[in-house]
Amino acid sequence: MEGRTWELLVSNEHEAQAVVRLKSLQGLYLLCEADGTVCYGRPRTSHHGCFLLRFHRNGKWTLQCIISGRYLESDGQDVFCNSRVLSAYHMWTPRPALHVHVILYSPTYHSYARADHTVGRIWADAAVPCLEECGFLLHFQDGCYHLETSTHHFLSRVDRLVPQRSPQTAFHMQVRPRGLVALCDGEGGTLYPQGTHLLLGLGSTPVKGEEWFVLQHFPTWVSLKSKSRRFLSVTYDAEVCAASERLTQMSLFQYECDSETPTLQLRSANGYYLAQRRHRAIIADGHPMESDTFFRVHWNCGKIILQSPNGRFLSIASNGLLMANVTMPGPNEELGIRFANRPFLVLRGRYGYVGSSSDHDLLKCNMDQPDCIQLLPCRQGIYHFQAQGGSFWSITSFGTFRPWGKFALNFCIELQGSSLLTVLAPNGFYLRADRSGTLLADSEEITKECIWEF
Repeated sequence: MEGRTWELLVSNEHEAQAVVRLKSLQGLYLLCEADGTVCYGRPRTSHHGCFLLRFHRNGKWTLQCIISGRYLESDGQDVFCNSRVLSAYHMWTPRPALHVHVILYSPTYHSYARADHTVGRIWADAAVPCLEECGFLLHFQDGCYHLETSTHHFLSRVDRLVPQRSPQTAFHMQVRPRGLVALCDGEGGTLYPQGTHLLLGLGSTPVKGEEWFVLQHFPTWVSLKSKSRRFLSVTYDAEVCAASERLTQMSLFQYECDSETPTLQLRSANGYYLAQRRHRAIIADGHPMESDTFFRVHWNCGKIILQSPNGRFLSIASNGLLMANVTMPGPNEELGIRFANRPFLVLRGRYGYVGSSSDHDLLKCNMDQPDCIQLLPCRQGIYHFQAQGGSFWSITSFGTFRPWGKFALNFCIELQGSSLLTVLAPNGFYLRADRSGTLLADSEEITKECIWEF
């Protein structure tokens, strides 16, 4: 059970406890048998595999079998369920399994946390998480969490951002079902929005659950540029036009794509989706499940061509408006695409995160803690990868990588889902996670090992 990823299925929740089942990624459930053994399988009765989950003040969980009343425990290797007397051996530390690049949403204030580096504070006042300041890296170390901002500063217990990780930046995490978390100092203080400006700070008197945040994967927001190098923007009457040479919030679009199908939805900062309307016009007034908001995306060397539900391709008309009016696409229909809210990437593959290790001179793809890959935009869809020390990624003749190159190389990024991508390396091959743990660029085709969560 330790180190595995489980989906928590909640059937009943009340204050400090809940009735749950634990489901593995393979679709099997954790089951306690009458003799105290624990196995994986499918429940035979309505209560088989059900546990009473209790939340403790130290952030730990206990799981008590509903049928036998025994507590789940581990000796470091095996998991069993023998004792009805609660002890420290029955305490489990939950760790969210989602990617470490996250946003913090306050259900109390219906807003997102945002780092303000001009004053060194974090506010919970962002209506839409479309800026890089809304993204945080959640580092797990020695049982505690450290919250890192997009400029690589850390939230400290004195409510300010500091440049280095330390015991003062370590927080205990209370975890609840459905993605709810609260960060505490272990001494009675809890982080929650305070004052009229919703400053995120430690306090001891949160009201009505305002200390709880929903932990979510950092969404992907992009900008789109026409061949004339003008940004696609949403106007005051929801039309989409290529007229602005300057990037504004209305030029940002959330990239929502199902990895199983090549269809894409683009949500604008006004909260609505781009949709094909009358006279083939593209208008930002669509709703999530509306069929006219789904576009087929075609990638070409880091640029995209969008095809509307009627089969026609999106193009910029002579008046600058975005229209679905082309039957045979060409260079004029290609849109340059660039990350709008990500100055860096954190890549997670089939075997772990991409990172460096003091034990190896090559970049690895099976790390528990990731490296940040700084993105230096070169051309549309083309980036230079910079390591944390300021050097560049270099590639060997074997298709392996080192993080201390002197010269910038071109990497082509193509999005394969809302939070999935592939990387075409300078040698013409796709980046691949090898089972040995070594990061390689040796794949001509896109396989499952070439898909990276970011």
